[in-house]
Amino acid sequence: MLKIYNTLHRQKQVFQPLEPGKVKMYVCGMTIYDFCHLGHARLMVAFDLVYRWLQASGYEVTYVRNITDIDDKIIKRAAENGESIRSLTERFTAIMHEDTAALGVLPPTHEPRATEYVPQMLSLIEKLETNGLAYQASDGDVNYAVRKFPGYGKLSGKSLDDLRAGERVEVDSAKQDPLDFVLWKHAKPGEPAWESPWGAGRPGWHIECSAMSSHLLGQQFDIHGGGQDLQFPHHENEIAQSEGAHQCGFVNYWMHNGFVRVDNEKMSKSLGNFFTIREVLKAFDPEVVRFFILRAHYRSPLNYSDVHLDDAKRSLDTLYFTLRDVPPVTVDIDWVDPFAARFKAALDDDFDSHGAIAVLFDLAGEVNRSRDARLAGLLRALANIIGLLEREPQVYLRAGVGGDLDEAEIEKLIAERADAKKARNFAEADRIRNLLKDAGILLDDSAQGTTWRRA
Repeated sequence: MLKIYNTLHRQKQVFQPLEPGKVKMYVCGMTIYDFCHLGHARLMVAFDLVYRWLQASGYEVTYVRNITDIDDKIIKRAAENGESIRSLTERFTAIMHEDTAALGVLPPTHEPRATEYVPQMLSLIEKLETNGLAYQASDGDVNYAVRKFPGYGKLSGKSLDDLRAGERVEVDSAKQDPLDFVLWKHAKPGEPAWESPWGAGRPGWHIECSAMSSHLLGQQFDIHGGGQDLQFPHHENEIAQSEGAHQCGFVNYWMHNGFVRVDNEKMSKSLGNFFTIREVLKAFDPEVVRFFILRAHYRSPLNYSDVHLDDAKRSLDTLYFTLRDVPPVTVDIDWVDPFAARFKAALDDDFDSHGAIAVLFDLAGEVNRSRDARLAGLLRALANIIGLLEREPQVYLRAGVGGDLDEAEIEKLIAERADAKKARNFAEADRIRNLLKDAGILLDDSAQGTTWRRA
């Protein structure tokens, strides 16, 4: 029985989809103006895990993850670069797709872009205006009247008097209340604009997710996810917009992943302490990075350092060593099997990937003791569900980052070392081993011969 920690109710709740056997899920994606960093990678991988486990549990999942391709930062960066907004966003969207594919993140069912849904946003704003929740200010902006929505603050758990205007919300004298947030921004010279009943302008940040989610998933759906930093104001404002416009419930289960931290501070571009996915992948195999992210529960803080990634590599290597030494046979997962049952119980407990990975190591230990190819197959099958151990062991172990020697040169040196050992020239054999080690190549000798891997 799947349980999800629902941020809205601050507790784990048994998951019951609106429609039996089907799940509708929306996750706030990237604002596309720069390279994605490891904090973004965590969001992508965390909800990829959710997507995979829901599918493995037999649900038909409609997964929507949006792209924000118009906002203040995008406009500013395009101007700084001397390029069009479309050129900028197309370039970084392609880069994001390359990064997420490398990390084993499955494409969502739909990946809408904000600029494609302006008519739906305008329709939503008109409904809010009709319902008395939106007004046009003297500066031309259309704002949401926060104090007229009775449920405002229920996600963040704060009263209206406790709340302050949040990120991306400017306190403006034209607003009726400092907490009011913009739905439609009046056009400024040189900025992109669309026609609307309130004059030329462009959408505010929050309205895009309400419009895209309702269009693709319906006015009410099952799961809405995003980073912890989006809980307020973005998700709070989404609730106000969507429920205020449609006069019904919006999302049943709210999920938020924890921050990636560097020196106990949140990794972010504003703090300048971020590492892009591309930078990290120059030093570490993508599957190591995915394993590093999944090894922590999605809601817990994740501390980034090369030391932690080195440790993740050693741990993942251990699982691949098991599959190398005990070649697996293909199996269908029997969920009654004790290891499979424990794996399922972990993921059913709010997608506890940390607990699921612990089961994989217990299973690997049993495979190493029993040399059972069926259990090795179960190890691979369970890991595949969460996007791990999908390569052949030798492919993974030889795919380390860096190294000046190609495979042909490595094999030649290994053959020369074997000849030296046969001739009892152990000094030469040791020299070759050390030469390979200095080049980042480690040798593993066994009764079956010598295999190699990249350090």
